[in-house]
Amino acid sequence: MHGLPDRDGRDGREGAKGDPGSPGKTGPQGPAGVNGKEGVKGEPGVQGPPGPKGERGQSKPPGNLGLMPFKNWKECAWLKDLQMIFNITWQSLECVFTKNFSDTALHVALTGALRIYRCTACCKRWYFTFNGAECSAPLPIDGVVYMWQGNAQDLHRVRHIEGHCNNIHKGRVRVGFWVGHCPSHSPGDAYTGWQSVSRIFIEEVPKAQA
Repeated sequence: MHGLPDRDGRDGREGAKGDPGSPGKTGPQGPAGVNGKEGVKGEPGVQGPPGPKGERGQSKPPGNLGLMPFKNWKECAWLKDLQMIFNITWQSLECVFTKNFSDTALHVALTGALRIYRCTACCKRWYFTFNGAECSAPLPIDGVVYMWQGNAQDLHRVRHIEGHCNNIHKGRVRVGFWVGHCPSHSPGDAYTGWQSVSRIFIEEVPKAQA
């Protein structure tokens, strides 16, 4: 006959640690973590030694003169009559101008009343001068008045003469306006500025394109 069941016995002692098992497979990559805070800015590093000297660049011709920062111009005006009878010159117009640069041109213009009188097939020529000489670059700046039958004509009319002159030095320039004879034509009585204002306009401008 079996006896009555007794109580469980005490747990036995822990056994010896076994050998490590084989590594398991890599699990799936988890989500990206939150960005950490920006670190403190470090101190500047030590300045390095200077680099080697570069090669000398190629020399280029000077560029064209750009736009001037301001305009340099002058206007001279007269309210008087200037007369030239045949070979007798009574007076001319002259305006003194200060040129700021050597590599620039002068733009000049004359507005005034011009006429010839008491002659047949006659001609008079009005022209600009620069320090006493006519412009040579590119050409003289002038205008003519011709009349076929003028013994009874006395027509005073406002006319305009204009042009540019190059190769004028820097500094003080005497711009003059004169009247003379036309080649191979009879002289006559020339008159400038009859009962009106005569104006000479001078402006320093960059040279024209080639």
